[in-house]
Amino acid sequence: MLKAKSITLPNGKTVPVKRSKTPLIIVVLLICCYYSVQITGFNLQVLTKRIGQFWVILVDMVPPNWDYISKLWKPLFDTIKMSLLGSILGAVFALPLAYFASSNMSKNKTVVVATKFILSLLRTLPTLVAALIATFIFGIGTTAGTIAIFIFTIAYIGKLLYEQIENADLKAFEAMQSMGHSTVSAFRYAIIPQILPNYLSNAIFCFEGNVRYAAILGYVGAGGIGLMLNESLGWRNYANVGMILLLLAATVFIIETISEYIRKKLL
Repeated sequence: MLKAKSITLPNGKTVPVKRSKTPLIIVVLLICCYYSVQITGFNLQVLTKRIGQFWVILVDMVPPNWDYISKLWKPLFDTIKMSLLGSILGAVFALPLAYFASSNMSKNKTVVVATKFILSLLRTLPTLVAALIATFIFGIGTTAGTIAIFIFTIAYIGKLLYEQIENADLKAFEAMQSMGHSTVSAFRYAIIPQILPNYLSNAIFCFEGNVRYAAILGYVGAGGIGLMLNESLGWRNYANVGMILLLLAATVFIIETISEYIRKKLL
């Protein structure tokens, strides 16, 4: 059995030194990579041979088809609208769920565990799958996309929010309860002011990501500019694809710039 290393200090004392776990971690990662390659069937030769096709498609996208932009404004605004509506509704509904999932607010352990389980379940559901299910229920269109974004936002914001609530300073909360305030009232005036800046910042950040997610929801019929992207890719009209991607990149950049400015003001 290997002995732990130790060093002797000038005063004669011997101090044990923990062995580094880095070699073990590297070995485990290499083993995981090996079996991942075997399971997924990854082939480096195919990658090196076919990677050139990426540049062929990229070249076909340049220059983009500027005449196509007139057909993209409405789908783009549909994408932004369903992202915004889904984000707002999801952030609003995430607040009560986060309250019930917080162990320091809800004293019923069954409610806490059940709410956390619901949030975990929603997080494991991919947005595309949620959109696909929504299209079967609500039909093809932006409603399905809004529902999918709504579900994702609840899961994302709810998880971050209940962690913030559990880490909040409870001194003011307990003081208000001792003065006769109900739990909900004390939460409103003592906890919400603490979590509000991060709550709004996370909601805005989630909206940024939802614009990107909404762009691909059209693949399952959830409306928005994703439908146009899917159609152009299907017809291999890469000049139109280039125009769609350029417009999306500009839109996301503008939204990120505005939201970053707002988040800095909040924090």
